[in-house]
Amino acid sequence: MSSIVEVRALTKRFDELVAVNDVSFSIEEGEVFGLLGPNGAGKTTTISMVSCLIEPTSGTIVVNGHDSAREPGALKAALGVVPQEIALYPTLTAAENLRFWGSMYGLRGDALKSAVADALELAGLADRAKERVEKYSGGMKRRINIAAGILHKPRVLLMDEPTVGIDPQSRNHILETVKDLNAAGMTVLYTSHYMEEVEYLCDRIAIMDHGVIIAEGTLNELRDVVGGMDVVAVKVAGVTSEVLERVRAIEGVEGVESVEDALEVLTRSSGSIMGRLVSTLESEGAHVTSVSVTEPNLESVFLHLTGKSLRD
Repeated sequence: MSSIVEVRALTKRFDELVAVNDVSFSIEEGEVFGLLGPNGAGKTTTISMVSCLIEPTSGTIVVNGHDSAREPGALKAALGVVPQEIALYPTLTAAENLRFWGSMYGLRGDALKSAVADALELAGLADRAKERVEKYSGGMKRRINIAAGILHKPRVLLMDEPTVGIDPQSRNHILETVKDLNAAGMTVLYTSHYMEEVEYLCDRIAIMDHGVIIAEGTLNELRDVVGGMDVVAVKVAGVTSEVLERVRAIEGVEGVESVEDALEVLTRSSGSIMGRLVSTLESEGAHVTSVSVTEPNLESVFLHLTGKSLRD
């Protein structure tokens, strides 16, 4: 495989704010590359620069051999973009929206008709094609949003948080759609703050925080960052900030995250800390209902590298 996207030393400043700081990564043709990070990490700014929507302060972007500074038109022709915000006309039907966007890509006649039919089929909404988009659910709008981005069969598809705020059925449909598009040969740059989506979809992953990439690799390579560690998951009620500080102070604890009615504790010695962990929680009045040990995931990697939860 060869790199179809090359990003080098990319930086974007908005007055005093450095939204993206010296970011570099490459994407191999035919892979799904994930950009994972919390809200405000700089993911959308990065993808906006790759798509030529905003101009970098410094750095280079090359897509399909075209430099964004010298050949922005040729670069954009190789891209499909699925923005975080819905880019559809609400008073038009799904089919009318797709015909409009297809014409913007230069499609005409039978080629446009075929592309619209294929996109509606991919979205699973061929039977709702004549309904106005304003009547659609949030998940349906996002599916048509994706359909609009792939009408011209782009070499690279940029997807910015495509499953935010939708129902589980639509979310699963979108994830399977990404899988299908990639299996058909499309390269995908996928941004998300949902680690389980990135783990499921992506061949390689870059973890981003405060405008910088803090780790990059395959899922297994990123797990090796916390090699030898376990995640002790404790179902517990009544956890206060004081309890969290007591848990963090236990010898052998390398990170603690509170998730709803559970704690996730990162440690290299799960066996030796288990008793102290439970007794500390119970001595502070917290009620422990279960304890389990699992292997690290991307949440654990982020917690280890930043000392905070990816969900923060």
